Amino acid sequence: MLVVSERAPSARQALARLVWPIYAPMLLAAIGSTALMPMIPLIALELGFSVPAAAALTMISGLVGVLGPIPAGRAMTMVGERTAMIVMGVGLALSGLAGFAVVSDGLGGGDDWWHRVAFVLVLFASAVCQQVWMLGRQSYMGSQLPVAVRARGMSTLGGMMRIGQVIGPVLGAGVLVVAHEGYVFLLQAVTALAATLLVTFKMLPPEGDGPAASRASRREASRTPIPPTPAPHAPGRPAITTMLLTGLGIVPLNMARINRPLILPLLGAVLGLDAATISLVFGAAALVEIVMFVPAGTLMDRRGRAAVAVPALLVSGLSYVLLAVLAVTIGTRSEAGALVAVTVSAVFVALGNGLSAGIVMTLGVDLSPEEHRTRHLARWNTITSVGRFAGPGLVTGVTLFAPVAAAGLATGVLCVAGGLWLWKYLPGVTPSPNGPPPKSS
Repeated sequence: MLVVSERAPSARQALARLVWPIYAPMLLAAIGSTALMPMIPLIALELGFSVPAAAALTMISGLVGVLGPIPAGRAMTMVGERTAMIVMGVGLALSGLAGFAVVSDGLGGGDDWWHRVAFVLVLFASAVCQQVWMLGRQSYMGSQLPVAVRARGMSTLGGMMRIGQVIGPVLGAGVLVVAHEGYVFLLQAVTALAATLLVTFKMLPPEGDGPAASRASRREASRTPIPPTPAPHAPGRPAITTMLLTGLGIVPLNMARINRPLILPLLGAVLGLDAATISLVFGAAALVEIVMFVPAGTLMDRRGRAAVAVPALLVSGLSYVLLAVLAVTIGTRSEAGALVAVTVSAVFVALGNGLSAGIVMTLGVDLSPEEHRTRHLARWNTITSVGRFAGPGLVTGVTLFAPVAAAGLATGVLCVAGGLWLWKYLPGVTPSPNGPPPKSS
C-alpha cells in the first residue's frame, strides 16, 4: 500500500483556485437539478404514468450512467474536458427548455401519449448532458488536486451539490406556489446556462491541453486501448479489479442516493402530502448534508476512505429501514403522522448521504492510474452507475407487488451489506492516512 507523503503548499490555495471553474458551476447546476429531481415522479403521475412507471423513469439516468461513461470518456479525451462541458452545458439548458414546453402543454391540454414519450426523451437528453458534466469535472479535479487534499477537494464538490439541494427544492417550492410544475424545468435551464458561462470563461485548459499541440495526440489517445495497469495504491492488483471489488460496496450507496428522491416523494404522495410540502422537506433535510461535507473530507484525508464510506453506508441503510417502519406505523394514521414519517426519514437518510459527500469521486481518482485517467474514470463511473440503474429498478420491481416502504427496506439492507464489505476491503486499495497532513494557510 502506498503512503500519502506529499505536502500541498496550502490546502486552502489548492481548493480556492477551483471556486469559479468548478465549485460555482456545480452549485448552479445542483440548484436546477435538485429543484427538478423530486418533481419528476410527481410530474410523471400527472402526465398519466402509473406509480411503477414513474419509478422506472429514474432508471433513465442510471442506464445512461452505465452505458455512457466509456464513450463519453473517449470523446472527452479527444476534445478535452472544458469543450465537452461547454457543449453539454448548452445541451442541458436546451433540454430544460424542451421539458418546460412538453410539461406545460401536457398539463394544459391533457395527458396524451406523445407527452409521455417526449417527457422520456427530455429526461434522456438531460441525463446524457449531466453524465458528461460529471465525468469532466471529476477528471479536471483529478489533475488539479494533490493527493493529500484530494478528499477535501472532492467532498467540497459534493458539498456544493448539497448546498444546491437546500436552495433548489426551496426555489422549486416557490415556483410551485405561483406556477405549475413545468416551470421547474425552466429554472433548470437558467441555472445550467449560468453554470456553462462560468465554465466557458473561468475554466483554464489543463497544462498540455493546448489546441495546436494536443489535438492530434488526443485523437490518437482516444483510439488507443487502455493497457493492463496496476492500481495506484495496490501495485500488485490490476486497477480494473480494484474498481470492480470496491464497486460492490459503492453500488448500494448510489442506489440509496438515487432512490432517495424517488422513494420519499412517492411515499409522501401515497401518504397524502402535496408536492410543495415534499419539496420543502427535501430542502430541510439537505441542511443536514451541508453540515456533514466539511468533516467528511477532512476525515477521509486524515483517517482514510473507509472511515467515511463504512459509516455512511451503515447510517444510510439503517435510515431506510427506519423509513419503512415509520411509514407503516405513524405514517398511515393522519396527515401529521405522514409528515413526521417522511421528514424524520428524510433527515436520517440525509445524514448518511452528507457523510458520504465526495467519497465516490474521491475513490474514482484514488483507483485510477494517472495515464489515461479520464478513461479509467469512465470505467469507474460505469461500475458505480450500476447503482443508479439498479436502484430505480429495485423500486419499480418491489412496487409492483408491495408498498413503496418495502422498497426502502430493501435499499437499507443492501447498504448495510455494502458497508460491511468496504470495512474489510477498502483500506488495502486506497491511500494510507499515515502521511503528514497538508498545511493550511
